[in-house]
Amino acid sequence: MHELAITVIGPDRTGIVADVAEALAAVGANLTDSTMTRLRGHFAMTLICTGPSADDASAALSALGGGLLATVRQVEAEPSPSAGEPFLVSVHGADRLGIVAAVTRVVAGAGGNITDLTTRLTGPLYVLVAEVDLPPGRADELAEQLAVAGAELGVDVTLRRAESELL
Repeated sequence: MHELAITVIGPDRTGIVADVAEALAAVGANLTDSTMTRLRGHFAMTLICTGPSADDASAALSALGGGLLATVRQVEAEPSPSAGEPFLVSVHGADRLGIVAAVTRVVAGAGGNITDLTTRLTGPLYVLVAEVDLPPGRADELAEQLAVAGAELGVDVTLRRAESELL
């Protein structure tokens, strides 16, 4: 059995998720992890599936057309690293260059692993929300470092423990 990493991008339209899922199911692909979003009118999906060869999955997806670009590659199943303590980092403020770079560098410097990250620009307001696994006992130090980075960027940054039912 093959494990595949697949990305699909293109202009957004109704039914893309259904089309992708049906095309993959038709070649025996079982979707195990996926994420999908719309980015300023563009569709973006990343998923992991098991089952068919990379060539079979790629052929099934190329038949979709409609300006979609799909990439498929075989990956090796790797055990998940032991998770740390789950936290949420949120950033709100005026848009400016370097917010994601600065905040994620501070998280990485504290040994945090970003497991999910979303950003949105709504008018002048920039919002970043990240799910982060932290090594035990690092939250207070990270909160202080994020406060410094937020002050330098002119944005509000918060760190709070994630409730497991929210993830």
